[in-house]
Formats: sequence, C-alpha cells, structure tokens
Amino acid sequence: MTDNTHLAADHDVASTPEGLPKRVVLVLQGGGALGAYQAGVYQALHEKGIEPDWVIGTSIGAINAALIAGNAPANRLARMHAFWKRVEHDPMVSALGAMPFIGPQLASMATMASGLPAFFKPNPLAFLGQNWPLGAEKAAYYSTDALRDTLSELIDFDLINNGPCRLTVGAANVRTAEMHYFDSRDTRLDVRHVMASGALPPGFPAVRIDGELYWDGGILSNTPVEAVFDDNPRQSAVVFVVHIWNPSGPEPATLPQVSNRMKDVQYSSRARSHVTRQKQLHRLRHIIAELAARLPAAERAKPEVREMTGFGCLTQMHIVRLLAPGLAGETHLKDIDFSPAGIAERWKAGHDHTTEVVAKAPWTEKVGALEGLILHEAAAGHMIEPAK
Repeated sequence: MTDNTHLAADHDVASTPEGLPKRVVLVLQGGGALGAYQAGVYQALHEKGIEPDWVIGTSIGAINAALIAGNAPANRLARMHAFWKRVEHDPMVSALGAMPFIGPQLASMATMASGLPAFFKPNPLAFLGQNWPLGAEKAAYYSTDALRDTLSELIDFDLINNGPCRLTVGAANVRTAEMHYFDSRDTRLDVRHVMASGALPPGFPAVRIDGELYWDGGILSNTPVEAVFDDNPRQSAVVFVVHIWNPSGPEPATLPQVSNRMKDVQYSSRARSHVTRQKQLHRLRHIIAELAARLPAAERAKPEVREMTGFGCLTQMHIVRLLAPGLAGETHLKDIDFSPAGIAERWKAGHDHTTEVVAKAPWTEKVGALEGLILHEAAAGHMIEPAK
C-alpha cells in the first residue's frame, strides 16, 4: 500500500455545486503529454468540491484516472503533480526545446532517442534487427519498467479495489482485436491493468493479464465514454468527457500539418458520432418507458410485455464535453512534448476552462421529458450552442 503520510493535504475545497446527480463520472482520453490538460480539469473539479464516483481512462487517461481513484481526495493533486513532474524533460532537453524554430523538434528527437527516466527508456535489443526474437512481452522499441515503478509508488491499488471511487481502464486484446474494460467493480486491479491500457505499439510492449496480451486501448477506442453508455444498471449522471485531441480542425497544407491532423482524426475516435447514436438510443428508451406507463396494469404484467418494456429507461445523462485547445506552434509530435512549459500550459488550460464550465452548471438546464442524453460542449471554457 502506498504511504501518503509525507504529503501535505491540498487546500480546502468549495462546497459541491447544487444540481449534481448522485453519480459523477470523469472520462479521459489517451494522448501522452496532452494528458496534462486532464490534470488541470481534475484540479478545477476538486476545487469546486466535485469528486468523481467513477473515473474511466485509456492510456495517459488511464494513468490520470488511476492517480485519482488510487489516492484519497486530499492527496490526489499532490500525486498528480508528482507524476507530471517526474515525466518532464530533463533541463538539457528543455533547453534544446527553447531554441527558436527547430527547438521543439530537437527536444522530441532527444525524447525518442533517450526516453524519459521515470517513464520509458530505449530497448537496446530492438535495434539488433527487425527479426530479432524479442518475445511477445518485450517486442517494442522501449521498456516501460520505469513507468511500472513510478505508478506503483504513486498509486494505492488497495484503495482502488476497496475504496469508494470506481476505476475502469480500456485495453485492446492483441489476439481478438476486441476492446476490454478492466473495472474495479468486477475484478481486482493492479499496476498491470494501467500499464496495459498505455501499451501503445510498437513503442511500448504488450502486457499479459490472465494469459492474454493487451495493447493500448486507444488503438481501438481512444474515448472510452462507451463504458458509461453500456453500464448496467444505468444511472442518471453528469459525465465530464475530456477530449485532448481536436475532432475539428483546418485543412492541412503541409506534410507536418497532415501528420498532425491525422493524429487528431485518428484519436478523436468518432466521439461525435458515438454521442449522436447514444442520444437516439436514450430517446428510444424514454419513449418505451413512457408508452409502457400508458398500458393497463394487466397488460404490463404479461411476461412478453415485461420483456419488451424492460428496454425502457428514464435515466438522464448530461455529457459535459471539454475540448482542449491546441497550443501555438504544436506539431504532430505534441503528444511527446513533455517540456515543463508545455505541461504547465496544458494543465492551466484544463483548470481554467473547467472552472468556467462548472460555474455555468449546464447540467441544471431544463430538458424535455424524452431526452435521455443531453450534450453540453465546451471549447476553451465557452459553451457551444448545439446545432439546430
């Protein structure tokens, strides 16, 4: 068990905003260094007295989620700061990154060449030839043993498995190409499950759990909000979904811009279409429930009718989607920008944007009786009016 006694408690937090339902969910995408924005989002929620009952993440989102669920609320921010401080570039690489024009590219090349001491380091055997027999659990350009040590020190897995905050992390089954969600409600989680969720090939090695190999869940579904939609039994909730890849963007005109936009498109994971489909499904569930209520009691009691009306549901989910901004001058290597300045800027953006959104409390808006899923989009802290 992790010892938290040496960490100072965070400052006092505000009372929880009114209007929140019993369940508050935080959903975190994968995206490497972009995940600093998520840490800022959590800080803002914490300062407003909002602590999630359930955190769901993929890749870096799984790491941030585990840091939240695996620590008491008073220690969560300290642990998140500790993690992000450890994975910063060292001063020499940061100095390279500060050089004009080519600095960021040089810093990224240095990271790829030498790794990050608390995160990953090159696997020398990977450079002996493409056909060198590395083994299924070592076949990668980097070793992540350092990340295992870092997470084991900063996360209390006993608290994850026995505490009040549910944790779910997504990983891709290498053999079946199916998404698998490891959930603390259903199984005991340990550091392997978080590592598996972030095992992005071919950089990082697959992780074996119960005889199966797993890769980063982001290669199948980088926005794991589907875990909320498919949960059973369904519950009314406010779901904060943090997007660190931009689903919308300008047409690229240069090859680096093409690479940058390609990553945004790939890792946004069709999030908008998922929500659109779920809005349709939740509306149908409400319609079924409303129609069932109009049936005579004797009709509702028939087994075949009970089976059909069982598809009805009157829960409401308010999806608060936070869209992280791009930083000036960022490239397709932005997800390995572990510079102190980049981390600090993204962290501050997440904090400031979320503070603005929470102040608006969009989940308190009145909605129609048949609406089961209500989407509130926020870019740079400003609520986006839905299309008519």
